[in-house]
Amino acid sequence: MSDSLFADASQRLEQALKFVSISDDAAEHLKYPKASLAVSIPVRMDDGTLRIFQGYRVRYDDTRGPTKGGVRYHPNVSMDEVQSLAFWMTFKCAVLNLPFGGAKGGITLNPKELSKMELERLSRGYVDAIADFIGPDVDIPAPDVYTNPMIMGWMMDQYSIIRRQITPAVVTGKPLTMGGSLGRDTATATGAFFVIESIMSKVDRLPQETTVAVQGFGNAGAEIAELLSKAGYKVVAVSDSQGAVYSKKGLDIAKIRQYKLSSKGIKALYCQDTVCHIDEHEVISNEELLTLDVDILIPAALENQINEANVKDIKAKYIFEVANGPVSSAADRILEERGIYVFPDILVNAGGVTVSYFEWVQNRSGLYWTLKEVNQRLMEKMVEETEKIWAISQELAIPMRTAAYVHALNRLGEAINAKGTRDYYINGRVYA
Repeated sequence: MSDSLFADASQRLEQALKFVSISDDAAEHLKYPKASLAVSIPVRMDDGTLRIFQGYRVRYDDTRGPTKGGVRYHPNVSMDEVQSLAFWMTFKCAVLNLPFGGAKGGITLNPKELSKMELERLSRGYVDAIADFIGPDVDIPAPDVYTNPMIMGWMMDQYSIIRRQITPAVVTGKPLTMGGSLGRDTATATGAFFVIESIMSKVDRLPQETTVAVQGFGNAGAEIAELLSKAGYKVVAVSDSQGAVYSKKGLDIAKIRQYKLSSKGIKALYCQDTVCHIDEHEVISNEELLTLDVDILIPAALENQINEANVKDIKAKYIFEVANGPVSSAADRILEERGIYVFPDILVNAGGVTVSYFEWVQNRSGLYWTLKEVNQRLMEKMVEETEKIWAISQELAIPMRTAAYVHALNRLGEAINAKGTRDYYINGRVYA
């Protein structure tokens, strides 16, 4: 595998191009990001020292509308990672037929090492640095790894200060009191749940007969684990960054979530404890969780978790990518050869950006929807696009990931072609 995450991600595009008839112009256009920005963010720390943090924002493609994508705070954030995530967002928005292009942003740091006041200064400093690069009609940030509604609220407030006008639509995933949408905090998991239910009905799997392991017990992972548990699925293992717990009989997900919430306390912005302190369950490693003999494996942490080094040990029958890019392209090919079905991130975790779109629409109209309305609209979109991608997969006899890229490429190709292609300029006429 290439050392570049973006080079690895781009292989999915090359594979899908074999099954579409789009112009050479469109194919070439989608191989490169439209704009990339790297910034230095000076922050005065609580002890008086000055630290400089490195931040990034990439707008990959805006053919179908303003770009959309989260901002993550993590030690591994790099331009390569952010560009890859923006690439995936471009296709994710097209898969769900949203009027957005793809973007992503991030800051390289361990946010757990900063105080709340330091995090606020950092978040506002990031917006100061990228203010001319974003906007409600240009590029709309959202939460991602280790960012949350409070941080989005700081960012929206800072942008509004700079522009001297209240601009709620510049950021999604905000607190409800600042124009956030009901259902946004659980949207990624809720959308993934709708996809899983739709697929399981097609392969005749009953919830009570289906075992599940979830890698990652953050916002999305914990929520999808509880949704599946409540629906009757047997969730046998979950993990966070420090370890995993396993029970063959199934875990009490609601109890585990409550444990994490209570142990972190109201004063902590990020969870300071770990699920693996629950002693009544068997403690295993994150790596062991990935190789459990379960029906459904849900990677809900970071990218490249299933790769050439461990792919031969994977035993799950179905993999649903709640994280972005958790399976490398090399591992993809091996999983396909072994008959393991992978349902891609650009479909499975697209509930987050879909409800972000709903929030953006509500901000711009000034009319706000009930949670029931949000979830109903989300279910309709997730199921509709799942059905279309499943049909493409069956018709062309290709994996669901390739089918999802084919579906997105057809929409992106049409939009790019509408601006004019080589064939149009060489052979066509402006007027018939």
